Amino acid sequence: MGSWEKAMDAAGITDPALRDDYGRQRRQVRQYKPEAVLAAGLLLPARLVPHVIAATAHMHRTDSLLDSGPPDDRKSAYAHWEQEVTDGLTTGETGNPELRPLLNTVAAHPALHGRALEHLAGAAADLDFAGFATEADYGHYVDGYSLPAFMVVATLLGPDGDQTAYRAACRTFIDAGQRLDFVSDLAEDLADGRLTIPAQTLDRHGVTRADLEQARDLPAVRALITDQLDRVDRTLVEGRALVGLVPPAHRPMVRCMIGLEELTSAAARADVPALLHRSAGPAKPAALRLLALEYLRARRLRRVRRVRH
Repeated sequence: MGSWEKAMDAAGITDPALRDDYGRQRRQVRQYKPEAVLAAGLLLPARLVPHVIAATAHMHRTDSLLDSGPPDDRKSAYAHWEQEVTDGLTTGETGNPELRPLLNTVAAHPALHGRALEHLAGAAADLDFAGFATEADYGHYVDGYSLPAFMVVATLLGPDGDQTAYRAACRTFIDAGQRLDFVSDLAEDLADGRLTIPAQTLDRHGVTRADLEQARDLPAVRALITDQLDRVDRTLVEGRALVGLVPPAHRPMVRCMIGLEELTSAAARADVPALLHRSAGPAKPAALRLLALEYLRARRLRRVRRVRH
């Protein structure tokens, strides 16, 4: 029996059809985010792995509906999906195999019910998003869209009971993560007609949208991007408080998540002009070293727990 089958056993997923649904979503997530599947399997308790995969798949499916096709088609598709998910969360039942894993995961982790509804309510704001006028607008976007989306998965990693302090720490972390995404994907977003650095910030640095769209390697452009990365790094330092707020068994995964963002920021900073042409990502050798380190920590923790029990 493979580790995935053992994980489904540990999670209490016994129905063959439901196991197939979870397995299909695992394959889907592995296609677009293989590092998430690998990290979850290596770093998290087995009983949590299928639920994290289901939450990740749901978040991705929702985001895909927001990003794919003409605007009117996106709105129609998202409205249908929002209603279907809301009905499923209300009744606990659905005939859609893409939704069954989420509903089963919500049944196993009831705190996710409210977080999933918050995500649906906030996600529609991304349909008409084209950019920000001010830094305050960016903050509203993080509060209304980025944080609720992140909490779909993060709720499963958090402490039992009251998650108020944990949610606040998640807000800090996802502020850094969202800003980093916008900087590292600057060229791609501009190609899609979206300027994700606030216009107010461009004005402060004396940079125009045309400077970015035409990939002008100017001192002011470099200063603008470096300033954004400085803000990312400062916020990531604050976001490390997240590690101490999750159960010990989940800390290797959370440290890995934060570490990958730090590596991405370092990669972006290493060649700022390149961000005007392509996205930045963590160097694979460094990412693998990080994963290996956290895997060893997770194994030591599991051995200690087995000895104590």
